[in-house]
Amino acid sequence: MTIAPPLQPDQPVVLLLHGGSDNLSGKTGLAMLRYGRNPVVAVVDPQQAGRSLQQVCGIDHPAPLVACLADALARAQQAPQVAVIGLAPSGGVLPPAVRREVAAALAAGLSVANGLHSRLGADPELAALVQPGCWIWDLRQEPAGLQVAAARAAALPCRRLLAVGSDMAVGKMSACLELQAAAQRRGIDARFVGTGQAGILISGGGVALDAVRVDYAAGAVEAAVLESAAGEHSGLGPVSAASWLLVEGQGSLAHPGSTATLPLLRGSQPTDLLLVHRAGQRHIKGLPELPVPPLPQLIATVEALAGLGRPDGLRPRIRAIALNTGQLETSQAAAALAAAQSETGLPCCDPVRLGAEPLLEALVV
Repeated sequence: MTIAPPLQPDQPVVLLLHGGSDNLSGKTGLAMLRYGRNPVVAVVDPQQAGRSLQQVCGIDHPAPLVACLADALARAQQAPQVAVIGLAPSGGVLPPAVRREVAAALAAGLSVANGLHSRLGADPELAALVQPGCWIWDLRQEPAGLQVAAARAAALPCRRLLAVGSDMAVGKMSACLELQAAAQRRGIDARFVGTGQAGILISGGGVALDAVRVDYAAGAVEAAVLESAAGEHSGLGPVSAASWLLVEGQGSLAHPGSTATLPLLRGSQPTDLLLVHRAGQRHIKGLPELPVPPLPQLIATVEALAGLGRPDGLRPRIRAIALNTGQLETSQAAAALAAAQSETGLPCCDPVRLGAEPLLEALVV
């Protein structure tokens, strides 16, 4: 079972995004701005206060960038009910400046959604500030009642696509959400399975994989996939052979600090794979001594591992490549897409920049 979130999709939120509105440390908040269900009424980032989100991060969103929570409460056209920590700093520790804003939010009668490893609900000082009817949601928690995975997802009738990355933070969640939107526009029952803090905040379900003990990690993914397939909480009902489950990827097999890809492969028992890569990236971010493997080599490795531990004998294939060209100009992006397609022989597209329809075409076979 996954943890039922208290955050409802109609609740207005303010994002706490200190120093993260223009870089990957704020990827959780930026993802909520781009894909979230909740109305975002203000973004707190003292470094960017007074500018527009379009200027700072290229996202066309009307929420004002403000210096502090007090400014957010004063300027928001709709009163926020929840403060969401939009940062994903290394180690998942709450920065002191954000802690002060969390305390101010709780004292002002807001609830708090927290995707960091720091357990704010267990902090006596913060817990004492929670007002009646409000809550602190520490979503990075291991669900109760987990089992060791046993390839149960292989028996599902639907297609299951898992996004795998050449590195961490290359856009696996964004690719899945763009693909889901494209599939739904075509009338396909496409469901997103969140496996990280942003994916859970956006979709309202899933499992925070990095909060689960390693022996149960594949079982946690399996439980989330089976729950999404059952459709009881979403009201969608059980999946059919025409349904798709799009499983958010985490980490990378090429990263020495990542353990997430194997439990995702084992738990989801994917029928198809989508490779996500950042154009022009030559080495693992922050580790220049570790090159990103050539894409054909990485593809062969992922496919070989995906074929193990399966009762159905299937060897899933990478059907297409989602290429993150966000740091390139238009002409450079076009060249990078052509080069990746030539190198791998696979359809390539930047789903955020260009839409996911070309990826959908590659997968509808």
